[in-house]
Amino acid sequence: MIKAIFFDIDGTLLSFKTHQVPESTQQAFQLLKEKNIKVFVSTGRSYNQLGHIRYLDFDGYITFNGGYCVTKEQDVIYKNNIPQKDIRSLLNYAKKREDLTFSFMSEKEISLNQVTPEVFQMYQQVNVPTPPVRDYEQNFDLDSVMQVNVFINPEEEAEFMENVMPNSVASRWTPVFADVNPMGQSKKIGIDVFLDHFNFTLEETMSFGDGGNDITMLAHTHIGIAMGNANPEVKEIADYITDSVDENGIWNALKHFNII
Repeated sequence: MIKAIFFDIDGTLLSFKTHQVPESTQQAFQLLKEKNIKVFVSTGRSYNQLGHIRYLDFDGYITFNGGYCVTKEQDVIYKNNIPQKDIRSLLNYAKKREDLTFSFMSEKEISLNQVTPEVFQMYQQVNVPTPPVRDYEQNFDLDSVMQVNVFINPEEEAEFMENVMPNSVASRWTPVFADVNPMGQSKKIGIDVFLDHFNFTLEETMSFGDGGNDITMLAHTHIGIAMGNANPEVKEIADYITDSVDENGIWNALKHFNII
């Protein structure tokens, strides 16, 4: 019996076209609640970027790709920061490569080293305000960084990670940037944190996702469902492929598995 379901946000809960949660998904959440099935966010976003979907009444939040887990009661039950040596390495590298754009994401804030037209457009696409620009050499706690978004293309990602941030790991849901987190961290870690917190087993879990940073989550839960709009590599590892977010994908999959 499924007791816990984990949902990615962008491209899964939220449509890239409407920036809204489909009505069918909202109805599905009501039915899940009536059956006492726990629902969780599992995202690369920060906890402070989730105000627009909290009305769905989640039982917990996996943010920063597993690096910051918060209960419904706002208790932080897990957090993990990027090693400071990788942060300093990135700052030194950025001095030599002035075209490199990146953001630092911490428990309290998100900021960028610079804003380019491409970066501005990306934040517009996900309907998130463009973060402010910060001078990281001035009065910034480098120990507080929990995730870095590095605006590099997929072809240069491996070399960048090996040479600049070797103690961290990259994943991505878009070709525009990579999510960088501490080595070993993924949405899988966040799932295990909440399974331990609620005393659930993996056999009682299901997850929905569409991007590369969802792969560990879909592979880890008992049933991993890829949205119809998911990346090809996500569909390849999924247990089931549903319709797109704009075609009632979550509702249809929950019906298919007789969850609702």
